[in-house]
Amino acid sequence: MTDDRPERRRDAEATRRALIDAATALFTERGYERTTVRDIAARAGFNQALLFRYFGSKKALFSEVVARQGWQQVRDTPPERLLEVALRGLLDPGDGHRDRTLEVYLRSTGTGEARSETRRLLGREYTSVLATLTDADDAELRSDLILAWLLGIGLTRTVIGKDPIASADPDDICRLMLHASRTLLEKLPDDRSE
Repeated sequence: MTDDRPERRRDAEATRRALIDAATALFTERGYERTTVRDIAARAGFNQALLFRYFGSKKALFSEVVARQGWQQVRDTPPERLLEVALRGLLDPGDGHRDRTLEVYLRSTGTGEARSETRRLLGREYTSVLATLTDADDAELRSDLILAWLLGIGLTRTVIGKDPIASADPDDICRLMLHASRTLLEKLPDDRSE
């Protein structure tokens, strides 16, 4: 006797989301190179073939992770708050709900395969928004300097764990960085963290 019930269709969007969520967690914990496709698929509860079907490669999945979170943060955050929101995402203790885009970026920037794609997808988005916070002719340079400083703070605190930055109160770091950043981005509001 044959079963005439229609084959249950996989929820493609839910599967993609589960794979992206698993990849985000693993890239954050281990970085790009030390995360395997097998580990991502296992954490999401699927096999590797499904990951390749939806994304084609680990590199493409990594790009999706960085792009999705970065674009969402840039899109959902007013330009004058983007620096503080991104900085707090790096500084606040992990509770599972914070944005981990820059942390994934930091743990993976040294890898050759992921480096150029990450820089293109994430750096350009953040710097273009930050550049709107100054009327200076060198707005792009100023915003790149701020992003480099932000990433340096994240690297020192999150990846290296060097004190006093690693143990400093996030509010203190935000207050000092935002105050100093106003010399380059004069449109940053001065009433946020001070």
